[in-house]
Amino acid sequence: MSDFDELLAVLDLNRLADDLFVGSHPSKNPMRTFGGQLMAQSFVASSRTLTQDLPPSALSVHFVNGGDTAKDIEFRVVRLRDERRFANRRVDAVQDGTVLSSAMISYMSGGMSGSGGLEHGVAPPEVAEPHTMPPMGELLRGYEDTVPHFVNALHPIEWRYTNDPAWVMRDKGDRLPHNRVWMKAGGALPDDPVLHTAAMVYSSDTTVLDSVITTHGLSWGFDRIFAASANHSVWFHRQVDFNDYVLYSTSSPVAADSRGLGTGHFFDRSGQIIATVVQEGVLLYFPPS
Repeated sequence: MSDFDELLAVLDLNRLADDLFVGSHPSKNPMRTFGGQLMAQSFVASSRTLTQDLPPSALSVHFVNGGDTAKDIEFRVVRLRDERRFANRRVDAVQDGTVLSSAMISYMSGGMSGSGGLEHGVAPPEVAEPHTMPPMGELLRGYEDTVPHFVNALHPIEWRYTNDPAWVMRDKGDRLPHNRVWMKAGGALPDDPVLHTAAMVYSSDTTVLDSVITTHGLSWGFDRIFAASANHSVWFHRQVDFNDYVLYSTSSPVAADSRGLGTGHFFDRSGQIIATVVQEGVLLYFPPS
């Protein structure tokens, strides 16, 4: 299976009961279950229980315990609300009786009769087009021993950095207060909006904390850094087409008390904001003695 096919398999949850699903891991994993995987699987489980065709409005996940990548995960859905225009779900990811994460997911259909919705949004940053940027493999060439966890990771998403990634930036002695990456599915996603959104949710956990360390001129691999996601929220503004490139533009407004905050937006090719992301992570830096 290709890495993209493995992601599709991970998102294809096995339904054991109306509100109980089981999800697997891919063949390539970090030491603990990837947070983006937990979020995407929780979102799929929640969405498969909807009684109305409602678009998602927000997802907020708290990571509680690390997951064993050799074992499957149960996704237990709690139906909190079901109405014609609104729905709310809680999804607990559980392994051997231990909660790995707990997600709150809301759905809302806008466009009330007789009401004109207001629209505005910040402009996307000016960046080069994705086809002009090098693929991820080129950016990792020569850094195989520096960032082996990136080289050996699952790569179901096509990334095109518009700036130097952390390890190249660090090698040049630079620092950067933001990161901007074009992303899209590494294969053709089915015509299912749930899977398009789930793939974007999966991707939202990949670079959002990078700006915390690049602001200080640091990089994974070069510097002794411990990082773990604590919580992650996504607000969905428009339906994403993840078969086409979207720009993930992130920065870090604050780092304090061994925690760093990453914020960002997904923009489509026309410049509209598709989603807004905020993640808090535990970040420990051990300077050279």
